[in-house]
Amino acid sequence: MPKSTADATVLNLGVDRSSPVPLYYQLAQQLEAAIEDGRLAPGGLLGNEIDLAARLGLSRPTVRQAIQSLVDKGLLVRRRGVGTQVLRSKVRHPLELSSLYDDLETAGRHPSTTVLANTARPATAAVAAALGVPEGAEVQYIERLRHADGEPLALLRNHLPAGLLDLSGDRIAATGLYRMMRGAGITLHSARQTVGARLATAAEAGPLGESAALLTMERTTFDDTGRAVEFGSHLYRASRYAFDFQLLVR
Repeated sequence: MPKSTADATVLNLGVDRSSPVPLYYQLAQQLEAAIEDGRLAPGGLLGNEIDLAARLGLSRPTVRQAIQSLVDKGLLVRRRGVGTQVLRSKVRHPLELSSLYDDLETAGRHPSTTVLANTARPATAAVAAALGVPEGAEVQYIERLRHADGEPLALLRNHLPAGLLDLSGDRIAATGLYRMMRGAGITLHSARQTVGARLATAAEAGPLGESAALLTMERTTFDDTGRAVEFGSHLYRASRYAFDFQLLVR
């Protein structure tokens, strides 16, 4: 049985009653930060709501609301007979040109890959437009299921211009696509990306272990000569992955 980990003193939890920020939200933000930086470890128990409320001088409904907001985000789960358990924090993708493989390693996670397809196929109209090749021209198609610490996280579908990269053998299962491109002397320069969300289909829900909404991302990546080198159409588990954006005022 995992031990209780949510000690208000150890975690330096506290609320500012003079702040206009709701008390439940202050607590939720602090608990989320503790999950993100590892002070609340995956698999640990959050602790008794009554005890946590007493230590912080909060009402039980306030603590319950804070916890529920993190349950809704997929950071905590309520288990009958066990209590409220900490799940793994989301992998966060910053607004920069990086691969999921690199993001996972940066976050201290252990990426692994199952290759579902690695074959040549004719370009559809959408793929041809993205890569700047004639419709029907041969392109390389790869489909991979990316895991983080053994847990399925994303379904990655990529089209590349024919002959761009040697994808033979087990190399594509052992590392990230962008890392392979850089190793082949391709200088990645920029990308055009669209992020969205939709429900998982039955075919996608199985491999991902997620029947709820998925984050979607379509990206066309260009090298330093302006050539399109990759068109990706990716699906991410919304409960385990998030995109981070920094917005500036003009």
